[in-house]
Amino acid sequence: MSDITINITDREGVKHEVIAPTDMAMNLMEIVRSYELAEEGTIGVCGGMAMCASCQCYVKSEHKLPELTDDEDAMLAEAFHVEDNSRLGCQIQMSPELNGLEVELAPEM
Repeated sequence: MSDITINITDREGVKHEVIAPTDMAMNLMEIVRSYELAEEGTIGVCGGMAMCASCQCYVKSEHKLPELTDDEDAMLAEAFHVEDNSRLGCQIQMSPELNGLEVELAPEM
């Protein structure tokens, strides 16, 4: 079992250091939901299909993430509060390389 530490700033500005498993095929949106860092029904509305941008976050660390998929890019093009470092949490799979990742949840739409 390989766990990593992720630093997540919630929508209220509170920083959380959480432990995320890398052997359960979880993504960042699922980690946020499992730790209840966003109000119920405000994150992962589409179930992680890159179709709603409710899990948009700002990547604050210099970690190398997978390239944007066409679906993620298209969804971010239509989302609110998009920044240069915006990504969809549902598209960031937990892996050992992401140990120490720092993200901030984007404001609710």
